[in-house]
Amino acid sequence: MLSFLIYYGTGEGQTATVADRIADVLRDRGHDATAINAAEDSGSRDLESFDAVLVGASVHMGTHQSAVSEFVRTEREALASRPTAFFQLSLASAVDDESARADAAEYVDEFLEKTDWQPDRIGLFGGALRYSKYGFLKRLVMKRIAKGATGDSDTSQDYEYTDWHEVEAFTADFAAFVEGRLDAPAASDRTQEQDRA
Repeated sequence: MLSFLIYYGTGEGQTATVADRIADVLRDRGHDATAINAAEDSGSRDLESFDAVLVGASVHMGTHQSAVSEFVRTEREALASRPTAFFQLSLASAVDDESARADAAEYVDEFLEKTDWQPDRIGLFGGALRYSKYGFLKRLVMKRIAKGATGDSDTSQDYEYTDWHEVEAFTADFAAFVEGRLDAPAASDRTQEQDRA
């Protein structure tokens, strides 16, 4: 069993929902998974107790949560000594458009340059429009952005763009990478090997 940390920042909760799904996939593979919201981090975590780390952030108005950037900068040495992944949620990743995909990739590039970090895996996922959680001004701004991007400008409802199959595939790929790198097969693999013996 390996121990995974999922450290994330969230605006209105979609990144937290994704972090929880990632934790579930890892637990289903027989691993320990701990999700920590950057906004609630007491700083008492010890990265040395984790075999691998996933860092997640959402993009709001072109930037990621500053607490996530600070975590990566502060823990860069510890991150460099273990398998890592970065996942990002954005409206740009929700749009099937080459220009939007380029924008999503640019947000990642800027984050990695700013933090001087090179994760082993990167996942880009569509986020959500949570009009019900926005204040008046943000609701107006997001309505205008969404109208041009997705067309979902009815502020009386929320919209989710996360492709859960992509999230699960990304997590399974990263878990398999870590298992191979640390020579620790998933619990389901060990059970199959024991059954064959």
